[in-house]
Amino acid sequence: MRIAFFSAHQFDRQFFDEANRAHDHDIRYLEARLTPVTSSLAAGSPAVCAFVNDDLHGDVLTALHAAGVRLIALRSAGFNHVDLPKALELGLTVARVPAYSPHAVAEHAIAMMLSLNRKIHRAHARVREGNFALDGLLGFDMHRRTVGLVGTGKIGSLVARILAGFGCRLLAYDVAPNPECTGIGVHYLSLEDVWAQSDIVSLHCPLTADTKHMIDGATIAKMKRGVMIINTGRGGLVDTAALIGGLKSGHIGYVGLDVYEEEEQLFFRDLSAQVIQDDVFARLLTFPNVLITAHQAFFTREALQAISAVTLENVSAFEHGRRTGNELQ
Repeated sequence: MRIAFFSAHQFDRQFFDEANRAHDHDIRYLEARLTPVTSSLAAGSPAVCAFVNDDLHGDVLTALHAAGVRLIALRSAGFNHVDLPKALELGLTVARVPAYSPHAVAEHAIAMMLSLNRKIHRAHARVREGNFALDGLLGFDMHRRTVGLVGTGKIGSLVARILAGFGCRLLAYDVAPNPECTGIGVHYLSLEDVWAQSDIVSLHCPLTADTKHMIDGATIAKMKRGVMIINTGRGGLVDTAALIGGLKSGHIGYVGLDVYEEEEQLFFRDLSAQVIQDDVFARLLTFPNVLITAHQAFFTREALQAISAVTLENVSAFEHGRRTGNELQ
């Protein structure tokens, strides 16, 4: 089956070409991000492969359907960027990769906690400049610190297991508590209590209408002064303007972001020779206690192998009239 593969990078080509040996699909790699303007590039392709920052709102889906597309193959777990009701109305099948390597994202979240706490990113820059002073690099023991996990699915539960090994006190909020987490000593509380008691808050929940900007000015005011906030989930979970306000006041002590609510204009591109036009993002970069990575948490060899294999299996199943269970309708 011919696949119009949007937002293609060299690493996509490497892993998808390898996985495609078992399927023999006709993959047309396109560097362009899927938008209303670029949707015409899918003409003649029954399937589109899209990433997290591709635009799959109603007008784009309508254009894709008119171009002959019948399958939207997401190479991601998240699908908040897809207008599912419109896809259903048009008869488009949407399939995703529900779990590729939760270990990758969980380990990245832990790495951000440790880097922020011990100022690893700042220490590295200092030493390269010949500055071996320790002033300003003081950290704290993770042992006995209280960590609040919002969302305890596959990723959140792995974060809990790692932190349990550090001897952290673990709190969590989830609409469906995970028995595996309870078994290792995680205490489920109300969201209000998680905010109030946590030294570190780590987000591992999907972005929905209910969770959008779940961390805003009012939420931050309920947290401990000096709290660390880690977000490896979705950028829209956090109100960035409120986050900056909390950083400026000193109420927030540390921020680790692998996602950003307006990231589609920034991430997965080399803008090093340009002036960043997003003033809010530029302001975030000025804080010494903020660590940002460009949606990198998923980026391991194991994850990319799983993503490519499952995505192409979803396409093959659709082509042959089968279902994999990864379909969203």
